[in-house]
Amino acid sequence: MTTGTAAPALRLGDEAPDFTAETTEGTIRFHEWLGGGWGVLFSHPRDFTPVCTTELGEMARIRSEFDRRGVKVLGLSVDPLDAHERWARDIEETQGYAPNFPLVADPQREVADLYGMVHPNADDTATVRSVFVVGPDKKIKLTLTYPMSTGRNFEEILRVIDSLQLTAAHRVSTPANWRQGDDVIIVPAVDDDEARRRFPDGWAAPKPYLRIVPQPR
Repeated sequence: MTTGTAAPALRLGDEAPDFTAETTEGTIRFHEWLGGGWGVLFSHPRDFTPVCTTELGEMARIRSEFDRRGVKVLGLSVDPLDAHERWARDIEETQGYAPNFPLVADPQREVADLYGMVHPNADDTATVRSVFVVGPDKKIKLTLTYPMSTGRNFEEILRVIDSLQLTAAHRVSTPANWRQGDDVIIVPAVDDDEARRRFPDGWAAPKPYLRIVPQPR
């Protein structure tokens, strides 16, 4: 992997860059590690920092929710492996859960630079709180960037994954504040004839472009 020039900003629909890296669970090649499933790659500014400590403990606590959705989880910071391993003990002591997913050691910032996780306007040595959700096709489906001072809302990440997986399987989209089981919207690309075939029980249409149906199962 080469570094030294800034990678272009990654956009939704771009292929998630592949990389090989050392992690707390051994060497991985990202695309191979993902296999044919979904993945979340999320970065942390530094080991032994307070907000990150709470985040990794929370991710470990709810890891089963990602497993249930078939989503692999991979963390990253620019610290070396031995720091990750020492920090894990602090996380377990203070949060009640040790990291139960691999953490990339990226001291040369190769992966961080590849994914644009280092923002010089915030800190030119540490990563911001970036989140990338990657689909089975290795394309980026979601990007989120939080400031270093603000911990992530993991419930929101799960909510978006639920929406992404639902809309990948059915020709629907999800409205504001949607949660599992709520009504959904038929996408505009589906005309009424196709919609009748897909949704034979019909739909509510307060406007012709707003066709609301129960969530497909």
